[in-house]
Amino acid sequence: MSKSHSKSSKQWLQRQRNDDYVKRAVAEGYRSRAAYKLIEINERDQILRPGMVVIDLGAAPGGWSQVACKYVGRGNVIALDLLPIDPINGVDTIIGDFREPLVQEEVLKRLAGRKVDLVISDMAPNFSGIKGVDVPRTVYLVEMAFEFAQEVLAPGGSLLVKIFQGEGFTECVQMLKNSFASVLVRKPKASRSESREVYVLARLLNKKEKGVSLE
Repeated sequence: MSKSHSKSSKQWLQRQRNDDYVKRAVAEGYRSRAAYKLIEINERDQILRPGMVVIDLGAAPGGWSQVACKYVGRGNVIALDLLPIDPINGVDTIIGDFREPLVQEEVLKRLAGRKVDLVISDMAPNFSGIKGVDVPRTVYLVEMAFEFAQEVLAPGGSLLVKIFQGEGFTECVQMLKNSFASVLVRKPKASRSESREVYVLARLLNKKEKGVSLE
């Protein structure tokens, strides 16, 4: 390990120790501080409701799935990831690449004919530290999540995805505007201020009226 990598690792560990959201996650039983990003978005936009069917893409370690399960109650949450996910009571877990046909078939099997109300994705690529490389990678993940969502969402369903502001961001928002009635850009307080990450909430799939709001 290089000195610079060792130094950055120590800085990251120190930041984690001092992070109020990390402390809250430990105290309240959430698997990641990211849980509070979804909680905040839901408090503002009411995207999670009892009885909903939700798919969580790139779900490991499971913080978002925990939140979704809490709000949908007797609904259904399906969590997908390439990485193993420790069992979560009330969450149906599939390990695999959601882009693969066999995994998609398994999703449809678990859905048993039900359409999905909401697809959520907190996915991020392995970062290189080069903005010109990392931002397009996040845009690609959004495109893949959108393609998947189009196949499983019920008419009027919604998609919540993480994306990083930069090259391709505007085009990505426009892509979602073409299929959803409303596109909202959110920056939760739990997102670190220095991060370029934001969340795009696309609502009402296949409706005619389209628009974007940055409120």
